[in-house]
Amino acid sequence: MSGLNASLGYFVSAAIFAALVRTLLQKWPRLSFMLEFSSSFMLVACLLEVQTIVDVGEWAGGLGPDVTLTVRFVVLLAHGIICGSESGNPTLVVLKFLQREATTLPTLLAVAAQFLGAHMALLVALYYWSLELTDMHMIKNLMARECSSSLLVSLVQGFFTECVCTLIFHLVLLNLRRRSALIRVPLIAVLLTFLFHTARGYTSAYMSPSLSYGLTFHCPGFTFTEYAVVYWLGSLTGMILALFLYMGHIPRIFSKNLLYSQKTRQKTRVPKGDKAEKKKQ
Repeated sequence: MSGLNASLGYFVSAAIFAALVRTLLQKWPRLSFMLEFSSSFMLVACLLEVQTIVDVGEWAGGLGPDVTLTVRFVVLLAHGIICGSESGNPTLVVLKFLQREATTLPTLLAVAAQFLGAHMALLVALYYWSLELTDMHMIKNLMARECSSSLLVSLVQGFFTECVCTLIFHLVLLNLRRRSALIRVPLIAVLLTFLFHTARGYTSAYMSPSLSYGLTFHCPGFTFTEYAVVYWLGSLTGMILALFLYMGHIPRIFSKNLLYSQKTRQKTRVPKGDKAEKKKQ
């Protein structure tokens, strides 16, 4: 349990940092894109530690899959509550751009902030592991440079896995976006945990270019380009397909609905005089 206690302190520290950054940036609306930095930092930093619990804790600390999945769900739930609409996921930022809900410059700045947050989280996690506060972290520190890649299948299978998982995620999210946060946040956390558990033997279903960059791009086994094809191109393709299936078109590219016909019911208005004559008849 000492390993979990140390991890809990790490999770709380990452959450407090994200909350402080959000509080400070509220005074400068022009820097609102940096909210994505704090969101991405918290998500990647916490899931790096969750990955440590999964990779090391299950065999070195006696932690079963039920514990690791519960920790992952709690982290995702806390992230959704603290960060709100700032997801730390570039595909969601690009989705808003394709829906004409955001312009080009804010989109680029938000995506850059997300990758910066992911890289910063990786550096912080490496330093945290180097402290070797527990046996689990000592082993992780030794394994840090020779970590195991999350991509356990071929590039085609990996691309297909990320694409399908991202497609499912975005379709659910698009249908839940008008629901209350009390319903939406827990359901999304459950869905993300389920998709990770299902795709754990394939790609781990990161469904986020910045998250995958922080969690597995530094691991040997594949080149940067191969990782990008699976985790970046696969996620973006799944997101675009989800938007197309949901709306029938891509608003930023073309306005014509290619899937769903908009049936406009024209109601014929009958003059009052005619109505009176019909009643008499």
